[in-house]
Amino acid sequence: MRKIALIEDDVDLYGLVKYNLEKEGFAVVGAQTGRGVVELCRRERPDLVLLDVMLPDSDGLELCKAIRQHPELAPLPIIFLTARASETDRIVGLELGANDYIVKPFFVRELIARIKIQFRGQASATRVLKAANLELDRSRCEARVNGTLLTLTATEFRLLEFLMSRPGVVYSREQLLDAVWGHDRAVTDRTVDVYILRLRQKIESDPANPLLIRSVRGFGYSFSNNLEPAATEPARPLQYGTPT
Repeated sequence: MRKIALIEDDVDLYGLVKYNLEKEGFAVVGAQTGRGVVELCRRERPDLVLLDVMLPDSDGLELCKAIRQHPELAPLPIIFLTARASETDRIVGLELGANDYIVKPFFVRELIARIKIQFRGQASATRVLKAANLELDRSRCEARVNGTLLTLTATEFRLLEFLMSRPGVVYSREQLLDAVWGHDRAVTDRTVDVYILRLRQKIESDPANPLLIRSVRGFGYSFSNNLEPAATEPARPLQYGTPT
């Protein structure tokens, strides 16, 4: 089931759009203010964002920029819903990274048609990520090893999903903190080491010699589908206590 994040301050319009989207088989999450929209998207993992431009506490254009600059959320399709109808407004919205720009008032059937256009060509199979005996289901927020369901915290799941969806890419601890924990955080880069250790204990057949989540000496971590043993970076002593 596709999930839509609806950010709209008009209560009646929010309810109308939500009702019709759910009637079409979409799951809907959202808010009526701009506060916390990036965190909402990180937590809920929507497949598309419907974003009002004129929100009571935020500028939808700035929110679009923030989503596009976030390493984890950047690929999300964004459709603006707005009363701003000038050519200049449309151009600015599209240049900031919106995939579509719909002016109010609009026909709900047209909105749904434009949403479906964004999903054309996207393989639903990408909702399930696989590597060796590890399988991660994004839609269910579940991970399994050899078919056995793993007990993961929300943060562990986000970290594993981020790495699995970008195999072979090396990320520094700082980059992982930004992508998984967000920019507004009260944790250090040692937190990443702790969570990587926890994940290895749950997904690796031999956590001391990991094949999936690999250390890159002097830089950070990478997820690998090439299941050949590799030397790992020596463990760094934890000096800041248990992360939250």
